[in-house]
Amino acid sequence: MWEGGHTAYGRPVTTSDYWDAEAAARYDEACADMFAPAVLDPAVDLLADLAGDGPVLELAIGTGRVAIPLAERGIPVAGIELSQPMVDAVHAKRPDLPVTVGDMASATAPAQVGAPGEFTLVFVAWNSIGNLRTQAEQVACFANAARHLAPGGRFVIELWVPGIRRFPPGSGAVPFDVSPTHVGLDTYDMTTQQGTSHHYTHVPDGSIRYGTSNFRYIWPAECDLMAQLAGMEPQARYAGWDRAPFTNDSASHVSIWRMPPPE
Repeated sequence: MWEGGHTAYGRPVTTSDYWDAEAAARYDEACADMFAPAVLDPAVDLLADLAGDGPVLELAIGTGRVAIPLAERGIPVAGIELSQPMVDAVHAKRPDLPVTVGDMASATAPAQVGAPGEFTLVFVAWNSIGNLRTQAEQVACFANAARHLAPGGRFVIELWVPGIRRFPPGSGAVPFDVSPTHVGLDTYDMTTQQGTSHHYTHVPDGSIRYGTSNFRYIWPAECDLMAQLAGMEPQARYAGWDRAPFTNDSASHVSIWRMPPPE
């Protein structure tokens, strides 16, 4: 039994897509732009400021893009990740970084770093909370973050604002990336808040690889309600990790909620 849920064929029962070994092996290369210092350093700076001395928990840690630089600053960091191949990729880079293999909506952090109620910071980066494809699972994820936080601790998510305003009438998809090596399109179901990202990637042999990833989009105000249900209070919302103001035209947000400190 995986910690925090039932299993099916050795995996937790969840609506999240599962990153297999092939996807994990090419993840860092495919997402190389997200490792660029101009993108990554502001995220690590803000999270380190919020974390203090830690400990810190990253939900959906992936291959450790953000967690490993935080750990390199001397902050105790742990992760939760659904995909064993992604965890293997973390440990290939940083064998001592503890990760629980499980569902971020219910799994418990590795005991080596901290117990529930002891973390100064829990965070979910780069839209990963949308991998949970039901509202109930997303509410549970906020509750799981709150369960891990110490009084005064913060929960942070990085999430895009759904690009629905860019849909022309009658259109079925909206582009989110068009480059010489990749074309990405999002399709949305407005009635269920379900979406699919369609990726067309040029590979070196001249062929095109097609892949999809599925998500449930969440509005910023819906995130605030989920945080409120989990007992957290809003602290800040930025347009990005550089702490620019969040406005009507912002395409993404970095939102921070806090567990109330003792009275």
